[in-house]
Amino acid sequence: MRGLVRLLAVLTIAMSCLGLSQRAIASPMPLTYLDSFSSFTLQSSPVLLAEASSVNPADAKLATEFGDKEKIDLNNTHVRYFRNYPGFYPTLAGKIVQNAPYQSVEDVLEIPGLSERQKKRLQGNLDNFMVTDPARVYNDGDDRYNPGVY
Repeated sequence: MRGLVRLLAVLTIAMSCLGLSQRAIASPMPLTYLDSFSSFTLQSSPVLLAEASSVNPADAKLATEFGDKEKIDLNNTHVRYFRNYPGFYPTLAGKIVQNAPYQSVEDVLEIPGLSERQKKRLQGNLDNFMVTDPARVYNDGDDRYNPGVY
């Protein structure tokens, strides 16, 4: 009996190495905003990536001015991008994200509960911010505040 189990195991490994028992499907894999591989799904029907003609909502948003990473979009950018600005992450950045959406960059100065120091820090960085329409792909499920990337 042991010999039969070993033989089946060796044959299974040999067949998988030769590719006889596997079928490869080229399927798009969704990436989260920070290129995390935390969610991996395959489409239910085999579709070659080269044949896919539609653009997902995240890529469509990146094709706009939002894709220009020189400025932070107050309505869509992830809270961790504020780490590039001293004194913003995590407290002030959290307040900015939680009080979105904003109609203009100056609206960020109207956040309730800001200290004078925080207002000065925001005023000094208004040129580094922009506002675009909120996109569901970046805002649903509080992913801007905590996407589970640690």
